[in-house]
Amino acid sequence: MALDTQKIIDDLKDASILELNDLVKAIEEEFDVKAAAPVAAAGAAGADAAAEKDSFDVELTEAGQEKVKVIKEVRGITGLGLKDSKDLVDGAPKVIKEGVAKADADDMKSKLEAVGATVTLK
Repeated sequence: MALDTQKIIDDLKDASILELNDLVKAIEEEFDVKAAAPVAAAGAAGADAAAEKDSFDVELTEAGQEKVKVIKEVRGITGLGLKDSKDLVDGAPKVIKEGVAKADADDMKSKLEAVGATVTLK
């Protein structure tokens, strides 16, 4: 049995939105599949948005083994007091700084990672 691809395409062009919606639902049920946008396309769009991004949030994901050193670095970066810095580190994952330029965010990340912390730029 050969499919007439052009006839199917022509039929789809003439169909209403409701008919196309019913067709999609029927195909999903018949073949046990889900109609969704490809993940790769969404990932590519996200990569383009990240490339254009000019400000970042610096998030302390994990304090690591040298918690005291991480607290000291957080104090230096944020200007917070000892107790507030300790609370921030204890509450990880937490955003340390928001809306930071790329160069500054990378600098903060490298300082924190040097003392054993795990940092994510968002």
